[in-house]
Amino acid sequence: MHQRLGIAAALLGDPKYLFFDEPTNGLDPEGIRWDREFLQQLAGEGRGVLVSSHMLSELSLYVDHIVVIGKGRFIASGSVHEFESMQGQAAVTVQSPRLAELIALIEPRGGRVTPTPDGIEVTDMTAAAIGDLAALHRIELHELHTEHQSLEATFLELTADAQEYRSTGVEQGEVS
Repeated sequence: MHQRLGIAAALLGDPKYLFFDEPTNGLDPEGIRWDREFLQQLAGEGRGVLVSSHMLSELSLYVDHIVVIGKGRFIASGSVHEFESMQGQAAVTVQSPRLAELIALIEPRGGRVTPTPDGIEVTDMTAAAIGDLAALHRIELHELHTEHQSLEATFLELTADAQEYRSTGVEQGEVS
């Protein structure tokens, strides 16, 4: 309720521009959804809404434009889609009962294949190209989708030289 009270106080003067610092901090899932939809509604009314947050996966659900600042300096700006495709390479996840045949068709065409527990990941080839290839050879696919690098991973790459404190490479799930 503290967050909602703060938003209500900010709206008292009917401002054209609103600035929010970590507006979903401490909220439950329902409160986060309400906050997200409310901020979108405010922007839809033509107000300028600036949100400062470290919850990048949450931001990617509702913001139009991102500005990255590190150690007080401008680093980059763009749409969520631009950020997700800015760094790293997209991988295509593929599942098929005929993976060996599909791999034999993908690799000569420049696709790099990495086995996964459930199928394969392919880089250097689009999902459309893989789907067309599978269809041409009548190979059924159970899954075919592109996974772009997360907004968080892109942010960490962009701010690598501007981070005062960094993790030490602890493996996920490990506590040090």
